[in-house]
Amino acid sequence: MRNILILLTFFLAITGFSQELNCNVVVNAQFTGNENFPIFKTLEKQLTEFVNNTKWTNKAFLPQERIDCSMVINVTNYSGETFQASLQVQSSRPVYGSSYDTPVYNFNDKDFTFRYLEYQNLIFNPTQFQSNLVSVIAFHVYMVLALDADSFSANGGDPYFKQAQTITNFSQQGNFRGWKLEDGLQSRFMLIDNIMSPTFKEYRQVINAYHRQGLDVMSENTKDGKEKIAAALKQFQVMNSRRPNSFLQRTFFDAKADEIAQIFSDGPSVNIASLKEVLNKVAPMHSSKWQRIKF
Repeated sequence: MRNILILLTFFLAITGFSQELNCNVVVNAQFTGNENFPIFKTLEKQLTEFVNNTKWTNKAFLPQERIDCSMVINVTNYSGETFQASLQVQSSRPVYGSSYDTPVYNFNDKDFTFRYLEYQNLIFNPTQFQSNLVSVIAFHVYMVLALDADSFSANGGDPYFKQAQTITNFSQQGNFRGWKLEDGLQSRFMLIDNIMSPTFKEYRQVINAYHRQGLDVMSENTKDGKEKIAAALKQFQVMNSRRPNSFLQRTFFDAKADEIAQIFSDGPSVNIASLKEVLNKVAPMHSSKWQRIKF
């Protein structure tokens, strides 16, 4: 009996620690004028359970290892079972030796049209299109998982990026926007296509070096960490020379611009004249933030 109880406790522990995400899901319907309709709260509750309770990987996560993220769905219009919306997805991860969480993924998905019937089952099949609602949410879940893994280990996000690409491929049959080349330069298709392309290989190298060699060592050696972050950011010069002002590069600085300006405006000084020059070249849309950097 004692052995059975020990085994039961073990399996319950594995089950309880299996989920990967700690995601705050919000459905905002104020633009429809009917934000108090029960269907929006039902959708919010179902998506919260879907994202946080689905087993997305074959790894077991302890509660403190779950990835903090948020998904805000702004519904702009709906008719019957058809909803038009945008989706803002953000994620962060802790920095070693500190209480600080650093932003990792920040993406505004503007092409989010889906069909939803209240209380319908939300089930993810990794090899089959179920609905655009499930596909879009699952795509961004795997982007969160992939970038988080890359930030801890070089190429650690490979299996999750591949799954995001698989979702992109089989979701094209649904004829919803965002999954095809012709859907624009800031679509889900373009995001995963760029990440998987050798043309933008430095992007993932920067993600890893910025976090592991830079931020994660700052608690022990702030100056060395800052220098490593500067060196990582300078890698964007090579990528920018191939494809200036790329969409993928912009997604990085949308998440990191404020943090970069803060890092290099405080603490021990490092020679960052060349870094400011690089930043103004590769991310000119954030030039006002680079002006705050003092050296």
